[in-house]
This record gives sequence, structure tokens and C-alpha cells, in this order.
Amino acid sequence: MYDWLLFLHVTSAFLLAITVVVLSAPALGWATDKRLLSVASLAWAAGGLGTLVFGIWLAIYIRNYEVWDGWVIAAIVLWAGATELGRRAETGFNAAEGEPTRAQAAMWHWLRTAVVLLLLIDMIFKPGA
Repeated sequence: MYDWLLFLHVTSAFLLAITVVVLSAPALGWATDKRLLSVASLAWAAGGLGTLVFGIWLAIYIRNYEVWDGWVIAAIVLWAGATELGRRAETGFNAAEGEPTRAQAAMWHWLRTAVVLLLLIDMIFKPGA
């Protein structure tokens, strides 16, 4: 059971990484297609749900971890922050000319990228575990 949970959790995390990579194109100023933005949004939704569900399930399943461990709580908070930053970025990239500007959307994207990196570091090093 552990192997499947870990596999599904890590696969979901790859979907999150796909979103960060795909949305880097409009953040760098390259022209984007609405379909590309839709794929990125779908990847984040599936990956976000998968990382959250399978991550919490793993924390419950593994005897050495608890859902209320500091690094697990930090991961959930970072996940929520990355989700909100991504929502703002995607809103900006999907918007027509005007507010919010593409520069603002790019800023939200790069902030989400940094938070996703912090989330990855938290998952690898599990501070306090």
C-alpha cells in the first residue's frame, strides 16, 4: 500500500511541476494559446488534489509521521499559498488587455514557482521530522 500511495503522491507532484513549467512560457512573454492555459490549469487541479489527498493519506499511513507534524502542516500551508498565487497568475494570463497586467500575472507565477520550490524542499528534508 505504501508504494502505491507514494507513487500517486509523487506523480501528482509532477503534475504540479508541469503547471509551473508550462506557465513559465507566458510569464517570459511568449505568446500562449488558451488551450495551453487550460491544460496547465487542469494539471494543477489534478496534481493539487492528488498531492493533498495522497500526502495526508501517507502521513496517516506511516507510523513515524502525523498529520499535525510541523513539516506536514508547512506543506499544506505552502500548497494552499501556491494554489492561490497560481489562481491569480492564471486569471492574469487569461484576462484580456487591461487589469491585471501580464507583468502582474508573471509576478504571481514566479512567486508560485518559489513557493512550489519551498514545498519540494519541505518534502525532501522534512524539517523537524
